[in-house]
Amino acid sequence: MAPPAPSRSQSPQSASAGAGNAKPRSRRSILAIALTALASTAVLFTGTTPALAEPSVAEIEQQIDTEWRKVEPVIEKHNATRQDLAAKKKQAAALQKKIAPLQSQIDTAMNRVSDFAVQAYKGDKASTFNALLTSKSPSALVGQLSVLDQFARQQQREVQAVIDLKDKYDAQKAPLDRLVSQLTKTEKELAAKKKEIDAEIDRLQKMRLRAYGNGSAGPLRPAPCPASYPGGAAGEAVKFACAQIGKPYVWGADGPDSYDCSGLTGAAWAKGGVSLAHNARSQRGQTARISRSELRPGDLVFYYADLSHVGMYVGDGWIVHASRAGVPVKMKRMDDGEIHSFGRPG
Repeated sequence: MAPPAPSRSQSPQSASAGAGNAKPRSRRSILAIALTALASTAVLFTGTTPALAEPSVAEIEQQIDTEWRKVEPVIEKHNATRQDLAAKKKQAAALQKKIAPLQSQIDTAMNRVSDFAVQAYKGDKASTFNALLTSKSPSALVGQLSVLDQFARQQQREVQAVIDLKDKYDAQKAPLDRLVSQLTKTEKELAAKKKEIDAEIDRLQKMRLRAYGNGSAGPLRPAPCPASYPGGAAGEAVKFACAQIGKPYVWGADGPDSYDCSGLTGAAWAKGGVSLAHNARSQRGQTARISRSELRPGDLVFYYADLSHVGMYVGDGWIVHASRAGVPVKMKRMDDGEIHSFGRPG
């Protein structure tokens, strides 16, 4: 026999109670999950934060290269200004030496005029009166006075001629004096920046040491250097440049223990009997323009629009260069950088 059906009064209550019990359990469940998620999130924020990845060697090198590109033009400007200043000072010294004998002549002539003026001031009237008393005739007196007047006029002409000549030299020297003054001021300004340059170099060096320690980024001589000897002055220059591999970079240095970029190429070509300025831009102006297809060991490769870097081609697509502080003289691929042009000294 089937059990009796629940009464109508009981059924709605039972259903309502069941539904009411189910709903609170569902809310509690969702709340628990949310609290668990929040707790996990809090652990992430309040716990140990994962360390950021250290920059790679390549990233550090790229950063150093970018920063160095800002420093190197300042160094090259310093080199150019220093050389220009030295040349102008030599010109000034030579001109001063040329003027010195003339100055001595002027001094002598002025002394003579001064003595004569003193004598004339002290004794002119007395001499004239004595001449009047002792002269046998007025014509003799006139003659004596005429001689004195001629002597004075001759002295005046001599002195004036020397003064005119000195004025001419002074006029030639004045622009040179102004230029030397300007260059000296520029040199002082650059010297004042030396501490800033050195501080920046030290900062970049510390970055590099974090990546490499005291070692190098790679082999300094990854290929034969030079690939072939061209002979003559170029042969002497390229052999010298290759022999400097491993020596430190020091800005403003041209050997024998350290170099900067133009200091290295200048010292190398000096071995070949060719004098080059200690400045990349100036070296570009001193060398014959050649094309890439004409390159041979010993030729110079100039970089960047501002001509702030130079290296020496050693064959097979390689150059030797003094790149930047903290990196010794080394070989690198010629196309690893923004090439401006090529030049051949001699």
